[in-house]
Amino acid sequence: MRRYTLPALGVLSISALALAGCSASEAGAASSDAPITIATLPISDDPTQENPVDALVELLEEDTGREVEVTDVPDYLSVVEAIRADHVDIGIMSGFPSALAVNTGEVDALLAWEGNDEAVSTCVVLDGSPIQKLEDLKGKTVAFADPASSSGYFMPVYMLHQAGLEQGTDYEAIFAGGHEGSFAALEQGQVDAACTAIMLTELGAPMFPFADGEWRGVGESPSMDVMGTVLARQSLDDETRTLLEEALPKVFSEKNKETLGAYSSFVGLDVIIAPEPSLFDAFTEIAAVAGVKLEDLK
Repeated sequence: MRRYTLPALGVLSISALALAGCSASEAGAASSDAPITIATLPISDDPTQENPVDALVELLEEDTGREVEVTDVPDYLSVVEAIRADHVDIGIMSGFPSALAVNTGEVDALLAWEGNDEAVSTCVVLDGSPIQKLEDLKGKTVAFADPASSSGYFMPVYMLHQAGLEQGTDYEAIFAGGHEGSFAALEQGQVDAACTAIMLTELGAPMFPFADGEWRGVGESPSMDVMGTVLARQSLDDETRTLLEEALPKVFSEKNKETLGAYSSFVGLDVIIAPEPSLFDAFTEIAAVAGVKLEDLK
């Protein structure tokens, strides 16, 4: 496996993603031994733990017989832009950044994992906090992971909206640059709560830094119709596209759940191959609460 780091590509906001011109070029047919390239966000730098990105690469190489190259990018929308600009073949994303990408008409959904009925997000507070319910966050400062994060922004904002709290009016929102940044801001007393994925709180260290008795979860968001998507560049050759459609469901199987770590939330979910863009329509209402109109992203 080869690994690269790509700086932000100038697409650091949803509006910029919508307005940026298409820079992808027509790609020629790939040879059968060409590397498969993936854009990812670094998930864990803990040397004592197996990085789930590395585990994902190893499994994908086994099931495809092809070398896999990883490019680390700083945020969710940079993953989308790396695909859209033909820098990489694929990226694995949660529902909302996938909906944003697909609605530009310039990125394909290779496959999607359907959601289940389980809550996605919660807001974490320190155990000694006086905050006991979502309504107690009125007048407080709340940390979110990333403006394109499903579990770290869109779903908790919708959850707070359902509790009668509106961003910018009833509470102050800050973006911490990722889930780890949200946890650090909470630990350092910079915010009153950090909204994140329930899955991360269940994984524990190193993904979630608080031990039992040090934190509490306040509120639970609704579930999502689409939990995640493998996005692909539109110029991806048919051979590689078919190979990935066959290999990815095998990689994200029950036998690999423990190895996949933070990616394990997709294991066991129903898979849709080459989903239609209409699959993401369910995100429109929730996105609108966060001030995003998916239909405008063309």
